[in-house]
Amino acid sequence: MNLPLVAATHLTPAGPVTLITGPEGVCAAGFTADLALVANLRGPSHRQAEVRLVDDAGDASKAVQAWAEGDVEAPLAVPVALEGTAFQRAVWAALRTIPAGRPLTYAGLAGAAGRPSAVRAAGRGCATNRVSLFVPCHRVVPAAGGCGGFLWGPDVKSALLDHESEQRRVDKLRPR
Repeated sequence: MNLPLVAATHLTPAGPVTLITGPEGVCAAGFTADLALVANLRGPSHRQAEVRLVDDAGDASKAVQAWAEGDVEAPLAVPVALEGTAFQRAVWAALRTIPAGRPLTYAGLAGAAGRPSAVRAAGRGCATNRVSLFVPCHRVVPAAGGCGGFLWGPDVKSALLDHESEQRRVDKLRPR
């Protein structure tokens, strides 16, 4: 794909999020302000496209801002442009069904992706996710407890989980 892509960086409770998006959806996103680092995450069909830095990348930017303000499911409504195997795509689709504030184990993710015995492959699907926040791999934790791995580090993963858990508590307290 040689269409130009746009990139924007936004501040969130978990730190800066830089995203790169194009006509098909978000193709890279990460918890850093380093555009070059996020640009390296793009899949093969987006690597040659020019990336233009903007203040507002449309729906993707709105979703990040909404997430930061408490609508922790907003990024799930934004299309993503990920390339991978059939099982990776199944894992990424399953990740988008995990409710905020209710982390799933890697075994639970494998089951949700249709292959309950493929726990390591489900973990690999998380590790190859190029669009953090839009495909919330941070919502997967080890069955033994703790935070588990995350490309952007355990502190960022903890901040993401804490923000989403807090929003769930706030939502429960709101009058209906």
